[in-house]
Amino acid sequence: MTSTSPSVPPATDPHENDVGRRCLAHWPRLEAKLAEVYGGNPRWATFVAALKDRVWAAAIARPPALRDLDARREASPDWLGAPGQGVYTFYVDRFAGDLPGVRKRLDYLDDLGVRWLHPLPLLKSRPGDSDGGFAVADYRQVDPRLGDMDDLEALAADLRDRDMGLILDVVCNHTAREHAWAAAARAGDQAYRDYYITLDAEEAAERERHLVDVFPDTAPGSFTFDPDMDGHVWTTFYPFQWDLNYANPAVFAEMLEVLVFLAAKGVQGFRLDSAPYLWKAAGTTSRNRPQAYAIVEAWREALAIIAPSTVLVAEAIESLDDVLPFFGRDGSGCDLAYNNAVMTALWGALADGDAGVFDRCLAASAGKPRRAAWLNYVRCHDDVIWNALAAYASPRDLDRWSAFYGQGGGFSHGRAFQTAGGGAPSTNGMAAALAGLAPGEGPGSAGAERLALLYGVIHALDGWPLIYMGDEIGLPNDEAYADDPLRATDGRWLHRPAMDWRAAARRNRAGTLEAELFTHFRQLGDRARALTDLGVAGPARPVDLGSPAILAFERTEGARSLLCLANLTDIPRSTLLPATFSAATRDVLTGRERTGETIDLGPYDLVWLVTP
Repeated sequence: MTSTSPSVPPATDPHENDVGRRCLAHWPRLEAKLAEVYGGNPRWATFVAALKDRVWAAAIARPPALRDLDARREASPDWLGAPGQGVYTFYVDRFAGDLPGVRKRLDYLDDLGVRWLHPLPLLKSRPGDSDGGFAVADYRQVDPRLGDMDDLEALAADLRDRDMGLILDVVCNHTAREHAWAAAARAGDQAYRDYYITLDAEEAAERERHLVDVFPDTAPGSFTFDPDMDGHVWTTFYPFQWDLNYANPAVFAEMLEVLVFLAAKGVQGFRLDSAPYLWKAAGTTSRNRPQAYAIVEAWREALAIIAPSTVLVAEAIESLDDVLPFFGRDGSGCDLAYNNAVMTALWGALADGDAGVFDRCLAASAGKPRRAAWLNYVRCHDDVIWNALAAYASPRDLDRWSAFYGQGGGFSHGRAFQTAGGGAPSTNGMAAALAGLAPGEGPGSAGAERLALLYGVIHALDGWPLIYMGDEIGLPNDEAYADDPLRATDGRWLHRPAMDWRAAARRNRAGTLEAELFTHFRQLGDRARALTDLGVAGPARPVDLGSPAILAFERTEGARSLLCLANLTDIPRSTLLPATFSAATRDVLTGRERTGETIDLGPYDLVWLVTP
């Protein structure tokens, strides 16, 4: 196929020259990715020519303040891998009421030391139940309850002034049934009918045989009959969430326009929600198809021309083999992806007092491209999905961890959640609750120590550590969700509480649980950033010290090596150290120097040792 790589017009100003340079570097790859998906489409030539013009125009129109950010990040190509880029994630209304309220809380977040804010869906959603905002009715408006687009742009500017960034959810797999595209489709507009997938009853039933229910209890099945569409609309999640038809190249272009629009408002990152589901194929689970990876890679190449300082985050809660390609099959894809396997394995290891499953997942996660980074986390707004570890643990293991955390089998205060038939039930609950921290318990309790250990581990890993709202003060489960008709049917609201600002104020009161945890979280961010100055680099790889109860991994590719050790039990442990660390070392967390071939670890103790 003949390339339509754009000819670059003579530069009339430095910005046009930069755009031309980026086009020459990225357009051929963008076109190649699109050709994988749409090359056989009869509208290919028209589509790619129009897209070329839109990409050039969007890049030229990039606001000057954001061009400066683009230039700074292009001048530091390794910036993505710098440690300590902590992310704080929250629902806007649960955290601060609205976007102006978030702006008033930036000192709190600055004090915590995070560098990125990731508010969960805040774009205009459908009325009533919207799956927590994931049923978007308008990508170009903020939910009126939370503010407007001017408020969003002001927040983004405030963050840039603080050298912080804003990451937004873009629900790219589906829209709300109430979205203008869907409304036009229901009204009979064929162009918009092609934005969605509608099948007759027989074909829908045949496709259904190969699919896996996401919400088998609350939204069984993946198709919803709609009389206006004269058929069964593909609805992977809830009946009011209509899957987009990415076999139609116009849908790809529309979603790119959404990303460009938000990037021009100062958004620096996009969490691509439900990315594994973008491509449907008969006779398959319609998850993690090669075309889905190519679509994400094409968005990355387009943004590299238009807004190169932005990052793409793959929300792919899948097996590692399916997640790793989202980083780009040729090295150019998503910049970050949720390190779901390592997160889930960390909870399994803590339950068993055995690091085995964590070691297996960590070793596999080291296979990502060097240019990309993991988003490491302990909890998020969704359930802990044990079935995601099926490649690394037995069904008996999955059932045991599910019972331990969600069915009263251990120290956890979590609860079981729905799962696909034959799988281990997932688990809901705040990190503090899953770690066994009961409401009212003070500092030094076993639950608090477990919570501190978990976050200490993810801050030592290579990648970006993510803090879920409230974990920094040990916020408990929200038991009151069941009294709210709009939330009661979805057990995940157990771990979507409102921020307790009275509890947060206690972070400044010595001797409180909140002060102990908040200080620990802030120091973890500081120490993680200090690893750059110490010369620590490279992926984390597990180390076998002969004691399964001690989680251990090294990062050894920099001027200095880091060894993270975590005692997963409430029993003191002692272990021999690797030869590299048996001479003089320093614990980065405490600043203490140490020597000797062995090290003693107290209950749930954590150390970061760095070589001289």
